[in-house]
Amino acid sequence: MPKKQLIIAVTGLALVIILFKFGNTIAPKSKVEAPVAKAVKSFDILQFISEEKKHLSASQLINLSKLENSVTRGDVISQSITANTQLANFWKDSVKSFEPYAYYLSEAAKLDKSEKNLTFAAQLILNNLRAEQDEAKLKWKTATAVALFEKAIELNPENDDLKVGLGSCYIFGKGRAGGPEETMKGIQQLLSVVRKDSNNMKAHMMLGVGGFVSGQYDKAIERLQKVIKAQPDNIEAVAFLADTYAAKGDKAEAIKWYTISKRLVNDSHYSQEVDERIKGLQ
Repeated sequence: MPKKQLIIAVTGLALVIILFKFGNTIAPKSKVEAPVAKAVKSFDILQFISEEKKHLSASQLINLSKLENSVTRGDVISQSITANTQLANFWKDSVKSFEPYAYYLSEAAKLDKSEKNLTFAAQLILNNLRAEQDEAKLKWKTATAVALFEKAIELNPENDDLKVGLGSCYIFGKGRAGGPEETMKGIQQLLSVVRKDSNNMKAHMMLGVGGFVSGQYDKAIERLQKVIKAQPDNIEAVAFLADTYAAKGDKAEAIKWYTISKRLVNDSHYSQEVDERIKGLQ
């Protein structure tokens, strides 16, 4: 899959499922999409925040300045955790800008060093990056979420959900942007989970997605079928299975599973997407 295609099933209907299930934690300010660039620039979160400040009102800037300068002498760590948490909430509630929210939330979690807060921040970013189409932001979000999951795993090495989250970051992150070695990192992480617990459907689901991303369609189908057998109403698994059959060139099976997904989702917009996809296959 070409690197410029940031879409996995994102070329198909699984993206619609992802958006339905996860969406953006914070609504985007606009739907204007930049054209795909030949060279991907790195995403500088501090520069991004600086640019965002230019659009704030005078009262918002005053409130923000108070929060940014709230750390004084004394228990600097504790004060920094509080300040970062408050800054995160400011960008989430007052500005509705996800990236600054995620940045400050992750900074607070790293200082706090609690598994709960690290996991919350990591999962929040993972959910958001699954539908991210800007490659520079995708790389930043992936790296941030990976670091948070790794820190949480250090605190609780036996937590399989954390390992599934880490594996998912690689697959939905750089893996779908054309980094096969990143996809394999994710797959290896997930395989360690299913070797320990063969009935872990979260891991099987992501192994199915990983197989799809890496073009291993038969392996993807096997994993996704296993998930659907255990969880017949797993809409995401059904949508990915339909997209996998379509990518493989098995039109009959693709149409079958697209139709099933249409029934499960029961949404007019999604049904339109399905009908267009089926029409393209016929």
